[in-house]
Amino acid sequence: MLKNRCLFLFFLWLLNSSLVAQILEKPTDRSVSGRQLGDSIYESKFDNRQSIKLSDKTHYTDYKIISFDKDTTVIDTTLSLKKERLFNHLRKDIFELNPLHNLGMTYNLLGHDFSGVSLFPQTGMSAKHLDYLAREDIKYYRVPTPTSELFFRTGIQQGQILNSMLTTNVSPELNLALAYKGLRSLGDYRNALASHQNFRVSTNYQGKKKKYQARFHYAANKLMNQENGGLTDESIQFFREDNSEYHDRERLEVNFTNAESLLKNRSFYLDHQYNLWKTKDSVLNKRTAFDVGHSITYSKKHYKYTQTSASDFFGEAYENSVLDSVSHKTFENVLYGKMRSPYLLGSIKFEIGQRNTDYAYNRVLYTDDNKIPNQITDNQIYTGANWKANFKKFHLETKAGSVLSGEYKGTYLSGKAGYAKDSLFQLWGQVSFVSKPPNYNTLLYQSDYIDYNWYHPDFDNEHTQYISGEFLSNKWGDVKFESVIKNNYTYFDENSQPKQFGDIVYYTKIRAHKAFTYKKFTLDNTLLLQKVWSGEGVLHVPELVTENALYFTDYVFKGDPLYLQTGINFKYFTKYYADELNPLLNEFYLQNQTKIGNYPLIDVFVNGQIRRTRLYFKAENVNSFFTGRDYFVTPNQPYRDFTIRFGLVWNFFI
Repeated sequence: MLKNRCLFLFFLWLLNSSLVAQILEKPTDRSVSGRQLGDSIYESKFDNRQSIKLSDKTHYTDYKIISFDKDTTVIDTTLSLKKERLFNHLRKDIFELNPLHNLGMTYNLLGHDFSGVSLFPQTGMSAKHLDYLAREDIKYYRVPTPTSELFFRTGIQQGQILNSMLTTNVSPELNLALAYKGLRSLGDYRNALASHQNFRVSTNYQGKKKKYQARFHYAANKLMNQENGGLTDESIQFFREDNSEYHDRERLEVNFTNAESLLKNRSFYLDHQYNLWKTKDSVLNKRTAFDVGHSITYSKKHYKYTQTSASDFFGEAYENSVLDSVSHKTFENVLYGKMRSPYLLGSIKFEIGQRNTDYAYNRVLYTDDNKIPNQITDNQIYTGANWKANFKKFHLETKAGSVLSGEYKGTYLSGKAGYAKDSLFQLWGQVSFVSKPPNYNTLLYQSDYIDYNWYHPDFDNEHTQYISGEFLSNKWGDVKFESVIKNNYTYFDENSQPKQFGDIVYYTKIRAHKAFTYKKFTLDNTLLLQKVWSGEGVLHVPELVTENALYFTDYVFKGDPLYLQTGINFKYFTKYYADELNPLLNEFYLQNQTKIGNYPLIDVFVNGQIRRTRLYFKAENVNSFFTGRDYFVTPNQPYRDFTIRFGLVWNFFI
């Protein structure tokens, strides 16, 4: 079924290509200025943006991508190092992530992000959610002509990933978008198959008089992974010794070969608003407007772990075969009002919402210690406010929210400020205070394995104090400082049991980026320094992570039909006690016996651009032949061996 869908979408894009009427100009200046104050995406001058010549009536800035927060960017068909580093199945920056060997498997963390604000606990199974498309990940579009994108990349051993998108404005007011991502990769080791599907449909409507606006999306995720629990102790020894009998990785023993996990989800989201009134100030020559709106969200999520026969790896089991299953349903209604006025220096928004949650197993379990219920249900009423303002070169934003009623309470308060000195530099600062319950799977979990059943109604809210400062400059580089203090930090201990840390966790990190260009060569550098000052026993990170790329760019061949980018990428992190993956929970848990790291990862890449097609060719971990077999993501999960992979991103504008 996956193969048939991929072939159908590929045929659709080939059909579109016959109608393409737009061409790329050879740019005279491949540099761009920094982002404008309040924008969501920052482009450095080394991104080498190209201009697109569309027609006398359209411009590349007319092809817009609209995020969940209504930040707007444009469809970018350029080739840059930033694009090369986004060329992965997540389509995200993975500098602070360390991927397991197979495409579609999870990532271990090289750094932690505590900047988000939320009122509600999440499902859990965090390792399973990296490739999961949540409500905030869905994109909306507004384009003058039908537009599409095809992403393709080869997998590990057998398989590939195809991510395709087609969007069109059926009228100036209404946009429709259809997207599908299919991933299937066998992997090098036994029982490591990954098979993922992400489907989404979105619409974006704005009335002719712009009084009524609406957007809607439907999304479905189906993420299946075979789980092998990593290599056995004996196999790890064979791997490290580079035993020639085991260069065929399927000959290495894994902890089990009969398990798989599955995360499925279907959700829809509708947000619409109406402008009640609008006036114009005759002195300031600016408009004041007031909108009322409503949004509705429904999500049904199901996680399942199956194993044909129980394994001693997880201890004793109630049954000979294992079937763990949990569902998580949420239904949310929000009413809001929004005012835009020059007297407010921007806009202010107030909202009140109602959220129903049902996190459920199919039985009530009685143990020797206590009764473990089969579900957590909650009906919450919450409120929130958000103010955004721009004053000369300053941007201010504050938001706050609180759960007014319900079993699980949460609050947050966040402030953000920015200052732009023309196009020379920008300064940003953020402060936030968040209190919310830990994830549901730490509060309640049931399994056919005896040791994996718990109920913790006594867990307190996690409290997070977050401070950050950021300096952005095309000329001098980028630097970001983050400081985090957490109380009641919730984690999984050495026995994969959920615990709350009784003291504070104090964590800081500094991330810097700077690129140097000389003629046609560029040296791009990203450095992360981090330290856990308190709580180092429960929060593990490498103190240094660096990624450096030296590459050459130029047009080649007569008439400059191909823009070439080729070079070497180097990534390194210091030794640390990396968390281990528990495939039953799909969570990472603490271990304090084995350190990993202190190993360079060197890739060689050759990329090219022909019109709107970007071609990617990469040889990964090329140094594995002469620097030893010490590349691990967790203590028993190796990184991939030397691998050659290729792919492309192809845009069509009809």
